[in-house]
Amino acid sequence: MPLGLCNAPSTFQRCMTSIFSDLLHDCMEVLMDDFTVYANSFEACLSNLAKVLKRCIDTNLVLNFEKCHFMVTEGIVLGHLVSNRGIEVDKAKIDIITSLPNPTFVREVRSFLGRAGFYRRFIKNFSKLALSLSKLLLKDVEFNFDQHCSEAFQELKNRLTSTPILQAPNWDLPFELMCDASNSALGAVLGQRAGVGQPVHNYTRIEKKLLAIVFALDKFHSYLLGSRIIVLSNHATLKYLLKKPYAKPRLIR
Repeated sequence: MPLGLCNAPSTFQRCMTSIFSDLLHDCMEVLMDDFTVYANSFEACLSNLAKVLKRCIDTNLVLNFEKCHFMVTEGIVLGHLVSNRGIEVDKAKIDIITSLPNPTFVREVRSFLGRAGFYRRFIKNFSKLALSLSKLLLKDVEFNFDQHCSEAFQELKNRLTSTPILQAPNWDLPFELMCDASNSALGAVLGQRAGVGQPVHNYTRIEKKLLAIVFALDKFHSYLLGSRIIVLSNHATLKYLLKKPYAKPRLIR
């Protein structure tokens, strides 16, 4: 396929999905030209690998042997270290980010936020921490990398070196959705217990709290769809909205 075509990525992905359609989500996952074959045992993994390689032969797909890793217990997948422990950041990428000097131009700030933002789900309050840096990207704003920006820059780098491990959800347990909101950020954390914009400035406190819940439900909808959910919020008055005979249109939405 020629390089540079605007529809090339989606076309290539559609082609790969079509080729491995009966194997997807059963014994393999594929994104563009990267795919992972998995199983719960060595023998089952060999069997699944044989199916995938035969499919590659039948469809004339050519693999780069130097980029292939066979029968490993952990590996880098789409910029993340995946193992039986869960999903972790790629230490090699983190080392590059943490070695960056203080930005001196807007494009360097944008580059840093792009790199760090790739792992934002590992960093609690990422948007809040990066707020002073994000303001430097606004139009018609003078570039001034002050003390607040420097502290945010270093804090984000420190957080990247001590990120948690994300584990796969247990679909038999209820999800707990914790939400919060302020004038500058929306926050949400989706978890389970082990073993058991500018117009927002004008919102009332209860509207901000509701907006945080809507934001969280939308962000984690792929996990929450069809599951029992417990929403945790630090605004007790939200529960009385269910009994309210009428409400403002914004609250109803």
